[in-house]
Amino acid sequence: MTNIVNHWIGGKTAEGASGTYGPVTNPATGEVTTKVAFASVDEVDAAVAAAREAYLTWGQSSLAQRTSILFRFRALLDAHRDEIAELITAEHGKVHSDALGEVARGLEIVDLACGINVQLKGELSTQVATRVDVSSIRQPLGVVAGITPFNFPAMVPLWMFPIAIACGNTFVLKPSEKDPSAAVKVAELLSEAGLPDGVFNVVHGDKVAVDRLLEHPDVKAVSFVGSTPIARYIHTTASANGKRVQALGGAKNHMLVLPDADLDAAADAAVSAAYGSAGERCMAISAVVAVGAVGDELVEKIRERAEKIKIGPGTDPSSEMGPLITKAHRDKVASYVAGAAAEGCEVVLDGTGYTVDGHEEGHWIGISLLERVPTTAKAYQDEIFGPVLCVLRADTYEEGVALINASPFGNGTAIFTRDGGAARRFQLEIEAGMVGVNVPIPVPVGYHSFGGWKDSLFGDHHIYGNDGTHFYTRGKVVTTRWPDPADAPAGVDLGFPRNH
Repeated sequence: MTNIVNHWIGGKTAEGASGTYGPVTNPATGEVTTKVAFASVDEVDAAVAAAREAYLTWGQSSLAQRTSILFRFRALLDAHRDEIAELITAEHGKVHSDALGEVARGLEIVDLACGINVQLKGELSTQVATRVDVSSIRQPLGVVAGITPFNFPAMVPLWMFPIAIACGNTFVLKPSEKDPSAAVKVAELLSEAGLPDGVFNVVHGDKVAVDRLLEHPDVKAVSFVGSTPIARYIHTTASANGKRVQALGGAKNHMLVLPDADLDAAADAAVSAAYGSAGERCMAISAVVAVGAVGDELVEKIRERAEKIKIGPGTDPSSEMGPLITKAHRDKVASYVAGAAAEGCEVVLDGTGYTVDGHEEGHWIGISLLERVPTTAKAYQDEIFGPVLCVLRADTYEEGVALINASPFGNGTAIFTRDGGAARRFQLEIEAGMVGVNVPIPVPVGYHSFGGWKDSLFGDHHIYGNDGTHFYTRGKVVTTRWPDPADAPAGVDLGFPRNH
C-alpha cells in the first residue's frame, strides 16, 4: 500500500479531502513510493484560519515563551537530523552527507531565532523636546506564508519559519510536492517542542494551493524560493493583493579565475560547486570564466577531478552524487548537453548516457563539462539546475567582469586570485548579491542575509539575518509626552507642535 503524506493543520494531521494526489518518487529507483495530498482552496483556508486564530495569542506571547520553545525545537531537530536526512535522500535523491549538511545549515537559522530578542530591540530617543520621548518598536505582521522548492526541502523552510514565528507571526508552509515528508516531520517536532496548535501549518499541493495563499486576505506576507519565472509571478500576484513579498529566483553563478590563481584550488572548488548535490542548488557554480592563458590547464584539471566523482544511490555511503529529482528534469538537463556542440560548445565530458547497475530506472545523469561556451548558447543562458559546467574564456579581468555583469541573473559569484587588489575591485564592481573571494559557494552564515540582485530577487528584502527580521515585522514609532506633576494645566494650544 502506498504511503500518503497529508497536511498538518491546527497542530495535527489533516487528511486530504480534495481527492487529488501527486506522486512522490524515489529518484534512485524511479519507483513511486508515496503520494501526497493536494490541498483544495477550502483546505488552504482552513490552514490560514488555524494560523489566524493562533495569532491572537501567539502574537501577544512573550519573547521568553517563544524562544524557550525554539530552544527545545532546536534540540529535537538536532537529535532527529539523521531521520530528516533519510527522508530527504529518499525523496530528493541527494547523498546522505549532503542531506545532513542542509539540516545543519537550517539549524543555523534556528540558532538565530533563539536569540531573536537582540534583533527585536527597539530604539529610544529621550528629551527630543521638553519632556518628549520618541521610541521605535517592531511588531509581527500576523499570518505569513512560505512556498519552498524541492532542492532543499528542510533547509529553505528553516530559513523562513523560525524567524517568522520568533517574531510573533504564525506560519503556513507550502513545501514542494516532490519531496514533502521533511516538512511534515519538522511540524511534528515543533509540536513536540510545545509550539501552540496553529502557529505552524503545512499544506501540500500545486498551483491551486499557491494561488490561494497569494490571494488570501489574511496572509500578510509571502516568502518564496524557486525559479525566476515563478518568483516573478509570486511577486507580481502577491503584491497586487497587498502583501509583502520576498521572492528569490534563479541563478547563473559565475566563477572568475585570474591567471595568478591557485589552479588546483580553483579546480577543486569548481568541481565541488558545480556538481555537488547534482547541481540542483541555486548557489551552484554553473559558469567558470577563465582569464588569459589559464583556460586549457584549468579545464584539464576540472576534467580529471570530475571523472573521479562516484555517482550512485544517496543511501550508498560511497556515493558522492545522487540522481536528479524526476525523469522529466533529467531529460531536460540532458537536452542542454545534447544540443551544446551545435551551438558552438566543445563537449569535454558528456554524462547523458550514465546509468547505475541495478538501478536502471533511476533518474541518472553523469557529469558534463562544456568548454569554450559562447554566451549565445542555451547551456549558458538558462539555469540548467543539473551537473553541467560551462567554461567561458576572457582575455582580461575587465572583459570577464563585463561578461558576468551582462547576465540577467545576479545571485552569487566568486573570484579566484592571489591578488588582494583585484579581489577588492571585484567585490565592488560585480553586480551580484553574494560574492566569494576564493570561496566558490558564498552562502552567508545565518546572522547575515541571503539573496541576489537583478532577476535573482523580487522584493526588497533578502532572506534570514537582519533582513529576515525586518521582513517579518513592521516598524512603529511612538512619541510620548508626560506632564510634569509640578506644572499647572496650561490649557489648549492649537498651534503647530513645537519641537524646541
